[in-house]
Amino acid sequence: MWFFFCFTEEVHKEYDLSKSSEELFVEYSSDYNLLFSSNDDYDKKFQVFKSNHQWIQELNQKYPKTKFNLNKFALFTREEFKKKFLSSMKPILPADAPIAKVDNVKDLPDSFDWALNKSIVTGVKDQGMCGSCWAFSTIANIEGQYALATGSLVSLSEQNLVDCDHECCMYENEKACDAGCDGGLPPNAYTYVMKNGGIASEKNYPYEGYDNNCRYSPDKKAAYISNWTMLSDDESKFQSFLYTNGPLSVAVEADMWQFYLTGVFYLPCGTDLDHAVLLTGWGTETDILFRTMPYWIIKNSWGTGWGKYGYIWLERNNGRCGVNKYVTTSVVKK
Repeated sequence: MWFFFCFTEEVHKEYDLSKSSEELFVEYSSDYNLLFSSNDDYDKKFQVFKSNHQWIQELNQKYPKTKFNLNKFALFTREEFKKKFLSSMKPILPADAPIAKVDNVKDLPDSFDWALNKSIVTGVKDQGMCGSCWAFSTIANIEGQYALATGSLVSLSEQNLVDCDHECCMYENEKACDAGCDGGLPPNAYTYVMKNGGIASEKNYPYEGYDNNCRYSPDKKAAYISNWTMLSDDESKFQSFLYTNGPLSVAVEADMWQFYLTGVFYLPCGTDLDHAVLLTGWGTETDILFRTMPYWIIKNSWGTGWGKYGYIWLERNNGRCGVNKYVTTSVVKK
C-alpha cells in the first residue's frame, strides 16, 4: 500500500477528465510525486487508475448534479478504499443510551453553518490510512461543544482516543469495543473521556495514524465533557438541535464518497453505516430551472484535498446515506 498522501501537503485539483487515462496518469504521478518500484508496479497502479477514471466519468454522466474527480484515492480499488478508510464495525448504541429532548425551532434560516465560525470548528484533519474516523468525529464534536461552553476552541487529540480508548458497549447481546485503527464508536469514546477526566490537546498528543501505546497523563488534559446523548432520527428535530446546540457526530455509508468533489451528493448509497463524520450545517442548492435540493454540510476527516476542501454537501431530509441513523453529541456543562 502507498502512503503518498498521508501527512503531506494536500493536492486539491480538478483534473480534465476528457484527457486519456495515460495522459492523466502522467500528470497525476507528477502532482503526487509518485515513485514506482518496477514496470510491473507501474502497470498495476495504472490499471487501477484507469478503472477509477472510467468509473468517475460514468458517475458524472449519470448524476450531473454532483461532480466527481480524481483525487488522492485514485490508486485504490473500491475494495481497498473500503478496507483502509471505512469501518467494518457494526454501529450499535448502548442499551441505556440517553436520548435528547428536542424542541423544534420554528423559524430556522435557509442556510446555516457552524464551520463558518472559526471559534467553534477546527480545520479539516486527515485520518490517513487508519480506520479512526470514529475518533475524528468524536473529537470534532467535543471541540465544538467545549468551545461553545467555555469560549475556548482547542484542537484536541484523536491519537489519545486511538491509543487509550478501549471502552465497550452492549446491545441485544452484541458487543462493540473501540480498537484504534480497527474502528470504534463515538458513544464509547464519550464514555472514555468522561472516565478519563478529559482529553489531551493535539499539540500535546499529536496524531500519528497508527496504533501505539497509551501515553496520556492528567497534566495533558485540555478539555472535558460532562455527558453525551443521542438524537432522534427525525432530521427536522436534529436540525433544530444542531442550530441551538452545535455540530453533531453522525454515521453514514460512505463507500460511494471516494471521488466526490463538489455539488450536492444525491446518489443511492444505502444505510450500512461505515464512516463517522461531523454535521456542521445545512443549505439549499438551486439549479438553472429553479429546482431546489436541500443539503447537509458535513466535515470529513480525509484532508482538504478531498471533496469541497474536506467537506461534502449531502442531500437532506430523506435519510441519504443513513445520516439520520446514528446521531450523537457530547455535553459540556460550564
